[in-house]
Parts: sequence; structure tokens; C-alpha cells
Amino acid sequence: MIKNDLFLRALKGETVDRPPVWMMRQAGRYLPEFMELKKKYDFFTRCKTPELASEITVQPIRRYGMDAAILFSDILVIPQAMNVEVEMKPDFGPYLPNPIRDRKSLDQVIIPDVYEELGYVMDAIKATKEKLNDEVPLIGFAGSPWTILCYMVQGQGSKNFDKAKEFCFSQPILAHELLTKITLTTIAYLKAKVKAGVNAVQIFDSWGGMLSPTDYQEFSWRYINQIIEALKDEVPVIAFGKGCWFALDVMAKSNASALGVDWTCSPRNARYLTGGNITLQGNFDPSRLLSPPADIKKMVHQMINEFGKDKYIVNLGHGILPNIPLENAQAFIEAVKEYKV
Repeated sequence: MIKNDLFLRALKGETVDRPPVWMMRQAGRYLPEFMELKKKYDFFTRCKTPELASEITVQPIRRYGMDAAILFSDILVIPQAMNVEVEMKPDFGPYLPNPIRDRKSLDQVIIPDVYEELGYVMDAIKATKEKLNDEVPLIGFAGSPWTILCYMVQGQGSKNFDKAKEFCFSQPILAHELLTKITLTTIAYLKAKVKAGVNAVQIFDSWGGMLSPTDYQEFSWRYINQIIEALKDEVPVIAFGKGCWFALDVMAKSNASALGVDWTCSPRNARYLTGGNITLQGNFDPSRLLSPPADIKKMVHQMINEFGKDKYIVNLGHGILPNIPLENAQAFIEAVKEYKV
């Protein structure tokens, strides 16, 4: 039994004394203890070494005592497993030297045996569960098929993912074939994570907001929904689409346990668009953690009041930034723990 099950209870929509809190990217770059490991090991070594990944996962729990841990990993381990080379270049980000843009390159993309190619992730989950000792739940995650396609086709990060969109709109048959391969791999991957011990999963649709509402349904949501349907009976699923407020009404009709909301959508609108019945997660602007700690606490309390304490998980509207002072991150977590109706 997990001692602090507040996060899992919120996902079920149960009445709670206060909402649970965790932060996207909480295991990482704003923490000095993480930066020590970063100096010694390159990015994918950290992801692929269970001892390191589990240590990084529990660092923020030790320091701040969030209500859930999220496994340290990366969404781009999926393309790697699918026979697509991915490098993480310092001060540049992800770089895929052989992007998928035609039939020939698409045929090289495989649906892997996830235990063979991604077994190190399952080992990291088991090591993390030991370290957490049932104190808090562990979240596993994957990128949405559309977001993974963006990197696989563009070959790197982008402000508009123009090449990814061109691929989808000019070669839709190939695009849907690639999206299907990513979806099947992601379902197998997340199911393996559940078997290894994660208590919930989150699907990150980081680039969903690049698409129009119509294109979003065709190239992103239908595949996310396929993943939700495959996992709904095994584990709670959180769907987070950055910039996707326009799809919240459709997303709320799915079997997701919760929906993530970014800071461009007010709590009131998020509740209105989702019909008020589904757990919501978010949506503090990560840059607002640069405000003075006292202001952060006031804003967090206001945010909880606007969302309501039930069917709500306090989080940021995207990942924590690397330049956030430690005391400001602490103020964010403390504000939630101190919250009283």
C-alpha cells in the first residue's frame, strides 16, 4: 500500500483535504544534486543507467516531498527503440540525423520488442520503487505519437515543425503509418511500465498546439485516445496537450483519468470546457516561479480556489525551468501542503 495516496485519490475524483502536488520536469535541471550527476554522465547515459535514473527520480522527493514521483527518462527513447538514431546535443537539444520523410526511411522504422530495447526503463522503475519504499506513487510517461512524429520527421526541435506538418499534409498515408507504428510501440511500452510498477502514466502532447482543431483530431487525438483505451483498465492515464485548450471538450469525453492544462487556459474555462466532471492538472506558468516566494504562495492558493480542491492536481502548465531558485520551488510545494479551505 502506498502511504501517501493523495495523487491516486485525486485521479479517482475522491474528496480530499487538499489537492496533491507534483511538478513536470521536477527530476532535473533546476536541482544542484542533478547538476552534479549531469557533469559526470551524458544525457542518455543518465536515462539508460537504472541506478542513475532512479536516483534522479527520487532527488526532488527527498528535497521537497511532492505527492508523486515521475520517472526520469525522455520521450525520445521511443524513436531510439524504433531504429531511429537520436542524439542529445549540448546547448542544442535533440538531433535526429536521419529524419523520416519518405517511404524508404519509413520502412526502416520498426515496432520493437520493448523489453529488449527498453528493458533499462523497466529496471529503472524497479530500482525507483525500492527507493521510494511505497511513500508516494510513481508516474511513468511517454510522448504522444504526434509529438514523437514531430521529432522523427523534423529531425530536431522547431518553433513551428513545418517539415513535420508538410509530411502529414502532403503524404498522409505515410504519416498515419508512422503514427500507427509509434502508437503500437507506445502502448506496449506503457503496458510494460505498468507491469514494472508505475502507478499512473502521463501522455505528453508537447506539440499538439501546433495543429488546427481539425488536424489535431486527425493527427494527434485519435492516437492518444487509442493509447488511453488500451491502458484504461490497467492504470490511470493523464493526457496533457500543451496549447490544446480547443480540444478539452473532446478529451473530457475520453476514458482519461485526468487532463493536463497549460497556463493559457484559465481554471474557469478549463472546468467549463471539460464539463466539470474530470480531474484537471495544472496550470501554473513555470516562469511565475521567478516571482518572490510570498507571491508564489498567494497565486497558488488563488489557483486552487479557482480550480476547486477536488478533482484537481496542482502542477505547472509545462516543465519547470532550469533557472528557478530552490526556495521558489519550495514555496510552490509548501503553498499546496499548507492549503486549507
